[in-house]
Amino acid sequence: MKVFKKHLSVILILGLLLIPDYTEAQCAMCRAVLESEDNTSVAEGINNGIVYLMAIPYLIVAVLGFIIYRKIRS
Repeated sequence: MKVFKKHLSVILILGLLLIPDYTEAQCAMCRAVLESEDNTSVAEGINNGIVYLMAIPYLIVAVLGFIIYRKIRS
């Protein structure tokens, strides 16, 4: 079990270190598209899409955590 925790922590740390590279690249691409257009509704739509994409994984993790918590407590 200790070996599994070691591997999991290494994978988690590497994953967290690599995330900023991907997020910066995507933000620069979105910014370039939004700056080239004068339509503010497109910018609002992209911002709403980003919020939805960001919120869904947190909701999934919260629901799974709650289910696991209830299984452990019963």
